Amino acid sequence: MQEIFGTWNWYIAGPLIGLFVPALLIVANKMLGISTVLLHFCSLALPKDKQSFLNYNWDEHVWKFYFVIGIIIGGYVAAHFLSSSPVHFLPEQYHTAKGIAKLFAGGILVGFGTRYANGCTSGHSIFGLSLLQSSSLKATLAFFAGGLLYTFFAYNF
Repeated sequence: MQEIFGTWNWYIAGPLIGLFVPALLIVANKMLGISTVLLHFCSLALPKDKQSFLNYNWDEHVWKFYFVIGIIIGGYVAAHFLSSSPVHFLPEQYHTAKGIAKLFAGGILVGFGTRYANGCTSGHSIFGLSLLQSSSLKATLAFFAGGLLYTFFAYNF
């Protein structure tokens, strides 16, 4: 049971994530990527007559909404029922005003980068690279470079 409740090594978790991509394609004919789920949440908050400007087909992408809900529920179950030690939501350094500002700035940059790259890290780095898309390689390199650059400035200034 320790193997299930403990941290999984990269050589186990990585291939499992990698196998999820063809399984999603074969079983459901869907492409992995969840950045567009924000449109679902926006469309839930808007009245029906105001949703037309989103230009979004709810029926075609509703599975992503449930996918994100499943990620949230799965994370909760894993942290509270399948963990051998307490899981802290954030390190202590983020429980200050400076830490919250760093999280907010990082979130804005990630959101901007996701829209600018026309996809998120899961869509480009996991799914797009598996299809050998050059745009996904460029986006993944930009994600890593941006993350390294932000980390350098966030921890040194």
